[in-house]
Amino acid sequence: MVDHTAATDSMRTVRFHEYGEPADVLRLETAPIPEPGPGRIRVAVHACGLAPADWALCRGLFPGHLPRGIGCDVSGTVEAVGEEVTDVTVGDLVFGTADYAGQPSAGAADQAIMDHWFAVPEGLDLTQAATLPMALSTAHWHLARLGLAAGSTILINGAGTTVGYAAVQIALIRGMRVIATAGETYAGRLRDLGAAVTTYGDGLTERVKAVSEGPVDLVFDTAPANGVLPDLVRIAGGDPQRVLTCSDLTAAPGLGVRDTFHEDPTTFTDEERFGSFAEFARLAAEGRFTVPVSRTFPLDQWRTALDISVTGHAHGKLLLLPAADARG
Repeated sequence: MVDHTAATDSMRTVRFHEYGEPADVLRLETAPIPEPGPGRIRVAVHACGLAPADWALCRGLFPGHLPRGIGCDVSGTVEAVGEEVTDVTVGDLVFGTADYAGQPSAGAADQAIMDHWFAVPEGLDLTQAATLPMALSTAHWHLARLGLAAGSTILINGAGTTVGYAAVQIALIRGMRVIATAGETYAGRLRDLGAAVTTYGDGLTERVKAVSEGPVDLVFDTAPANGVLPDLVRIAGGDPQRVLTCSDLTAAPGLGVRDTFHEDPTTFTDEERFGSFAEFARLAAEGRFTVPVSRTFPLDQWRTALDISVTGHAHGKLLLLPAADARG
């Protein structure tokens, strides 16, 4: 293992020692700097993205050994390289995912162990790079499940979420016609990208029909659960198997709608989740792909970021910047 020795053997990390509501169980504390095992690297974290999935982990989703950290999306500078890793060296700039399941801390820390990483291309800011992993992998995986067929029409419900916004861009780049539901915050930007945009709320079926110029082939639902799945099934010609949700996991099974956790796990591939990272990082560096940033915070203001996130109205990615306050 190649190691770049830090000035201290401890770091700050936001993590939990028991399951419960995030505001009750999360703490900013000091912990030993972790060493990367085989197939892992350690980075000095520049930016870490927060997401609703972090709060679900605090409440017990995918339980495992405790303590555990939050923050899956990471960008930073390589400090140490584990055995069997040959594609990066100390000092390289990378972005990707923190090994939240295999470590007692994750990306919301001064240092993080990463399990998937990609080079940050020239022209891509490290803060912007940290917005990409979860939104890109979630959007691309779900679209791959549905089928990225050029010329087909897809409705993306919740296009103002980070996953939905990424999905709109991926679908357009792949040659699909996109109809997006969104609020005022991102409606204009989505139209500029090339999507036909309509609002949420009653009458959705009629509004989509008015802008669709033909049948809607597929529906990807990323909006917070709000009882709209029956309308989405009607929009998809009455076929619930043409609708896939990553948000309304409670209602989906009863309607026959596909959802994230009931897709066939034997067909999951890293290619669907991560195979597009290098391509879309290049597009991001060229200004042709983006995940909107709502606000950034020093690590010691993590609780403010949490309070905003749990409202469901962040209107973009919330990022912690550990380096901003790590050394005063």
